[in-house]
Amino acid sequence: MAATARLSRECNGAFDGQVFCSHGRERRLWGVMDRRGALRWLAAAATAACSRSAPSSAGGSKSDPSAASGLAAGPNEKMPVVFLAHGAPPLLDDSAWMGELSAWAKRMPRPSSVLMLSAHWDTRPAKLGAVRAVPLVYDFYGFPERYYQTTYPAPGAPALASRVRSLLDGASIAHGDDPERGLDHGAFVPLLGMYPEANVPVLQLSLPGLDPATLASFGRALAPLADEGVLVVGSGFLTHNMRSMGQPTPAWALEFDEWCTETLAKRDVDALVDFRARAPAARLAHPTHEHFAPAIVAAAAASARGRSEVTFPITGFWNGSSFTRRSAQFG
Repeated sequence: MAATARLSRECNGAFDGQVFCSHGRERRLWGVMDRRGALRWLAAAATAACSRSAPSSAGGSKSDPSAASGLAAGPNEKMPVVFLAHGAPPLLDDSAWMGELSAWAKRMPRPSSVLMLSAHWDTRPAKLGAVRAVPLVYDFYGFPERYYQTTYPAPGAPALASRVRSLLDGASIAHGDDPERGLDHGAFVPLLGMYPEANVPVLQLSLPGLDPATLASFGRALAPLADEGVLVVGSGFLTHNMRSMGQPTPAWALEFDEWCTETLAKRDVDALVDFRARAPAARLAHPTHEHFAPAIVAAAAASARGRSEVTFPITGFWNGSSFTRRSAQFG
């Protein structure tokens, strides 16, 4: 049964009231920024998205978001590890970006399941989300009503959950369960582009806090999954400064994006862990770094499994803003 977004595709540029995501750090940032400027930018992003068509695939035809991705991975098949920029609810109206996600998924083997680590869920200790289909977490406020009608009833992944618990136990990493916790927008928005039929089992796992060294250890503990047919996905943004919304792409965002490109290409996990000291304009790129955290987890997992080839399937800045869409595939 198709499980594409139950969502009107009509353009609607009216974003009334406050618009923000539920992460506490983001709420504080929205409290000090120019809301009117941000609202204008988000409205422009949604309107511009509706005017763009999906890019052509390698074969010359347009991407079909409802088509199945590549051959299914076996339980012992190697999968890449990925980090992706997850956008925001208006991404669901952006046929070009959704088409890029679809084309990317088709180029990879179809995973046996997906382990999703989103910037929008960090707990101490780490927690495993629902292992059955439960309602989504609409962790955003002030958007048009149609975004709250989105559904993504992907199957749960209880076998993957058991394997994750075993790996975390083996690494002496504390963990717990949150059996009613559904997928947040950092998970379901990109998944609707990649696997719109919602027929790949998905497990969301929270980040174990935001300490960079702890995140790297967490990624290394999860690394064996990439050799077991599981697509490990870190979902965030390589630049994420809410105060800059509504402004043209600033020089600091270009510099930080370039540094990330070089550092991820080298799989330099130590540099990622120490990004506050080593990266240019780190404080501007990430006043708080929950959106950078999934990149550390993904890079550490990939490095631990020897995924040496790094590509960037999606690049560019979202609607000419400071938010880079750069997404990385390891292996």
